[in-house]
Amino acid sequence: MTSTHTGDVDIATLTDEVIRSFDGTPNVRTKAIVTALVRHLHNFVREIEPSLPEWETAIEFLTAVGKKCDPVRQEFVLLSDVLGVSMLVETINDQQAPGATDSTVLGPFHMTESPARQLGDTIDEVGAPQHLLVTGTVRSTQGEPLPHATVDVWQCNEEGFYDVQQPDLQPAGNGRGLFTTDQQGRFWFRTVTPSHYPIPTDGPVGELLHATGRHPYRPAHIHFIAAAPQHRPLTTHIFMPGSPYLDSDAVFAVKHSLVGDMGTADAEHAAQFGVEIGSPLATVDLVLAPAAPGGTDAP
Repeated sequence: MTSTHTGDVDIATLTDEVIRSFDGTPNVRTKAIVTALVRHLHNFVREIEPSLPEWETAIEFLTAVGKKCDPVRQEFVLLSDVLGVSMLVETINDQQAPGATDSTVLGPFHMTESPARQLGDTIDEVGAPQHLLVTGTVRSTQGEPLPHATVDVWQCNEEGFYDVQQPDLQPAGNGRGLFTTDQQGRFWFRTVTPSHYPIPTDGPVGELLHATGRHPYRPAHIHFIAAAPQHRPLTTHIFMPGSPYLDSDAVFAVKHSLVGDMGTADAEHAAQFGVEIGSPLATVDLVLAPAAPGGTDAP
């Protein structure tokens, strides 16, 4: 076995030694990512000069984050969200999709499959007294409708809870639906008006927020993932206008363009979609960018 260690550890030269150890990495992109990680992480450690107990606390925190992950809870996504990393990744990738709807974070609750539903179905399986009507289109950046696109939808209920948070009160799949657009690229469904809510605070991410004096709240919103062949999938939200915390989202995900276009259903909507006149109405326009040539963006 050949050692990559060349002598006594020296703070000034250790980083270069570690980076050299990855010289044989066959994948160019992997090598670039790992060496950049080492360089920035070492600079971070030099800047803060952690004590050994602080380093141990950091390891214990990351271990606790991993232990909190399960099939319906992704604590590492939540950590990425509250540190603004998820939103930074989304915003960087938006630069590659000019003209498309702004993307935003996936969030920690897309951990269960949405049931396939027919256009016009309700995703409310509890039977709320009033429904929010959501009508929308999926189109290309050239303005062409995208028929047979899939629209994956998920949201919390009026009390601010997702189905996976209340398995004894909400049936699995409540607040979720997978729709397919019609020949004109249209989709529509009924739901409840979601509430603002706190992100989960019963784990290490919640402890981090408490330790730093930050609130855990997100403004009310509905999640969407739209996908169509030869187009980049889009992960986005529609935020409810007037919701609390639009100006201080705990995961930094609010963009002005994503605050929804809200109105009320008229007689034509009532006849066409089976809602009461005066019911709240949200209109959504999802614009997908073309997939990169030779890329793997399209499903």
